[in-house]
Amino acid sequence: MDLGSIVGVIVILLVAALCGVVAWTSVRIVREYQRLVVFRLGRSTGARGPGLVLLLPGIDRGVRVDLREQFIQVPHQKCITRDNAPVDVDCLIYMYVVDAVDSVVQVQNYLGAAQGMAMTTLRSVVGDISLDDVLAKREQINTVLRTKLDEVTERWGVKVNSVEIREIIPPREVQEAMNRQMSAERNRRAVVTEAEGKREAAVTVATGEKQASILASEGARQSSILRAEGSAQALETIYSAARVIDTKTMTLQYLDTLRSLGTGPATKFVIPMEFTSMLQPLLTQAGKTVAAGSVSDAALSTGDPASAIAPPSASTPSETNGHKIPAPVPALAQAGPDDEI
Repeated sequence: MDLGSIVGVIVILLVAALCGVVAWTSVRIVREYQRLVVFRLGRSTGARGPGLVLLLPGIDRGVRVDLREQFIQVPHQKCITRDNAPVDVDCLIYMYVVDAVDSVVQVQNYLGAAQGMAMTTLRSVVGDISLDDVLAKREQINTVLRTKLDEVTERWGVKVNSVEIREIIPPREVQEAMNRQMSAERNRRAVVTEAEGKREAAVTVATGEKQASILASEGARQSSILRAEGSAQALETIYSAARVIDTKTMTLQYLDTLRSLGTGPATKFVIPMEFTSMLQPLLTQAGKTVAAGSVSDAALSTGDPASAIAPPSASTPSETNGHKIPAPVPALAQAGPDDEI
């Protein structure tokens, strides 16, 4: 191979290498979540992408910017609260780029700048709040931090989406006091819960007793009504039966009652007045029989058979051997309801 052929091959290789270098430096592939900020001779020409982007070799220079949401972890910061209590606070910041050109042109490193701004803003916000509010109002602190950081990062083309306080560490003395306060609060709640339980139980028992008393009273009332209705029906039945019973039957009933009383151990008996009126017919008939028997005995003793046949008048007292025999009916009929026999 002569010298001319060797030189030709070398020239071809150099041209191919130069084309490869030009192609490598002029062609960029930008992903969907990225933008390419192009500087031509040092002047920004805007953001390009996504897709295939062609640059002029040696003239254009591209800077890639990630548009995805990113987070910054702010380390523990020793903050002094408004009531001079030292606390350690750290947080997380979530942000994303809304303007790729400003994030490159306006600030050198927006992530580092946002982290430094978050540190100073966190100390400033916590310093204006008391310790109790720092421990209890995290959401309020998050909102204030996000608002203040967003005001600063807006000119950088960065949007602060949220700020989250991750941990607040108070001094050891404050932690011990908080533990004692928590124990006292739990004891108080336990006592209150127990008292409320006893009160509800007492109310439930009283309500049950009240309902039981109401049901018992209602049962007694219904029972009294039923007994009264039964007594009324019994009296009606007795009255209906008594209307068809004659005097002789009632007299026999009274005599049967006297026989039952006689079998008892009592020595005194109270006879109602109505009983004497019921026995009056029987006593009248018995008086007539006794008077007739006495007259017959007197006639036989005197030898006057006619006197033995004729009965004495019911209106005049009978005479036997010159003595008057009074009828027993009026004496028994006039006996009071409390007289004794």
